[in-house]
Amino acid sequence: MAHHTTRTARPIALTAMTALTAAGLLLTPATTPSAAAATGSPAPACVEYAQSWRYTDVHNGCADTVPVTVEYTNGQWAPCRVIEPGGRATFSGYGTNGNYVTALRTCDPAPATAERPAS
Repeated sequence: MAHHTTRTARPIALTAMTALTAAGLLLTPATTPSAAAATGSPAPACVEYAQSWRYTDVHNGCADTVPVTVEYTNGQWAPCRVIEPGGRATFSGYGTNGNYVTALRTCDPAPATAERPAS
C-alpha cells in the first residue's frame, strides 16, 4: 500500500523566511553608533593608536587619565576604557573585512569598564 502525504507550501514559507533574513542582514552595525559617537569629542593628540587586523592598541601618552573609545569605519560599538597616564588598552582590530579605525574619542565610562593598572 502506498503512503501519500500532503505537501505543504514550503516555497512560500521559505520565501518569507528568506525575506526576514535579508531584512536582518540589512540592519548592519553601520546604523548603530559607537559609544563615543553620541557623546565624545576627539581624544587628545597625546593618545595614540596602532592597529592590526586583530587588535587596536591605544596608548595614553598624556599626563592625565583619559577615558577613550575607538570609532570604526562601519560604526561598530567599542567599549569606553579609562587609560592611566602611560597606560595601554586593547580594542578590536580591523578584522578580515577591513573595518579600520577612523578616530579615537573621549567617552563617559561606566564604573565596570575602567582599566585597572597591572599589579
